[in-house]
Amino acid sequence: MIAILDYRAGNLTSVERALRHLGLPCEITASHDRIREAQRIIFPGVGAAGKAMQDLKDLGLDALLRERFNAGIPILGICVGLQVLFQYSQENDTRCLGLLPGRVVRFPSQLCTDGGVPLKIPHMGWNAVSFLRDHPVFRDVSPSSEFYFVHSYYPEPENREHTVGITEYALSFTSAAAYRNLVAVQFHPEKSGPPGLRILANFHQWDGRYSE
Repeated sequence: MIAILDYRAGNLTSVERALRHLGLPCEITASHDRIREAQRIIFPGVGAAGKAMQDLKDLGLDALLRERFNAGIPILGICVGLQVLFQYSQENDTRCLGLLPGRVVRFPSQLCTDGGVPLKIPHMGWNAVSFLRDHPVFRDVSPSSEFYFVHSYYPEPENREHTVGITEYALSFTSAAAYRNLVAVQFHPEKSGPPGLRILANFHQWDGRYSE
């Protein structure tokens, strides 16, 4: 069973629908017992880092995520679920989970293309991901695939080996990260059509082993 972490964040049902479309057993839950019973955990999220961390702490899920990570359980973070894996986010001046060294920063307010065309923040819509390293969760995803993004902040990993995918939006930012049994994406695979479903299916098959 895949536990979809219920910490009062948005987008949980979209992840559940995508997994059920693939025929994968899953459950939206905040139960510590059910999460400990799960073979895999998806940590999704739409919202702000400060509230996400407060809700995780209120529910005791911050410590449980660290426990499951240390136990080697495969974990997939999505969007805010990627950002709060790092040590610190500029959004709400938030101390985060610290499973990955690094910080999360806001896109510059005056963001422009090379030709001087202003770009909107948040970064919203379809964009490509260049995968830099071979990772089981991203195998058989076409290099021409595009994924759906909605975010105003992006991660800056301290260890560049943790970056497995990058995306261009006036600047180059980490859009996929991985470390040990943890993999996380800034985009929404559950809203990204066949390439996103491939990632979710790969995650279901992944045993949590990854060599950086």
